[in-house]
Amino acid sequence: MSEGKERKPERVYSEDEIVSKLKAELPHWRYENGWIRRKYKTPGWKSTLMLINTVGHLAEAAWHHPDLKASYAWVEVLLMNHAAKGVTDKDFELARKIEEVVQWQPGTDGGALEGTPNADPRFAYLKYDD
Repeated sequence: MSEGKERKPERVYSEDEIVSKLKAELPHWRYENGWIRRKYKTPGWKSTLMLINTVGHLAEAAWHHPDLKASYAWVEVLLMNHAAKGVTDKDFELARKIEEVVQWQPGTDGGALEGTPNADPRFAYLKYDD
């Protein structure tokens, strides 16, 4: 964030615009009660905590903080720009970055990073989207 620059008010998207952008750009996300949201399923508590920490790292780096809901084997990420009182470009950009990082699957591109042995529940990380 640049010091000394005045921030322009952020554009708040209408419900129709939000639904359309989600369908085109973030198909696993949905709009509900003023938030864009996504539920990620995990194999268990260890993976849930790693997912929460990943989202937390991205949010802090972006200086835009989601609400989170979590249980043993899932995490729900909810995004809405509190200052703007609605969904803005910040929400869509952070959602895209979360998707990019969380859905990255090592081992699928033939590189040296082979990924976790998901067949063994002790090491499984995330229930990836197919």
